[in-house]
Amino acid sequence: MKEKRSLTCVECPMGCSIEVETENGVAVSVKGNSCPRGKLYAENEIVCPKRVLTSTVRAASGEMIPVKTSSPIPKASMLAIMQTINAVHPTLPLKIGDVLVHDIADGVDLVVAGCVETHI
Repeated sequence: MKEKRSLTCVECPMGCSIEVETENGVAVSVKGNSCPRGKLYAENEIVCPKRVLTSTVRAASGEMIPVKTSSPIPKASMLAIMQTINAVHPTLPLKIGDVLVHDIADGVDLVVAGCVETHI
């Protein structure tokens, strides 16, 4: 069965309006993208949508640490991954890019995403 879906591409600031025609859950036609990244985004969004997951973890000493996945993960696995993230309580000091959990999902790491303030 053929269906049409409208998407707004998030791959770059252009925000192209993309129309995707699917058949049996597979993208068969992509229109409206102004670059190849938009086409790939639309095809992936139909089959297995992915996002970079951002959150915070509490350090063992109480400070909140901003974290993110090192690359996009399937949206369907986000709740399970959040359970793992909520159990992480690292010790300081940490810096941006430090890996807190290796291979949290399909080879993707959980990394420190922002400044960590310490209270002495």
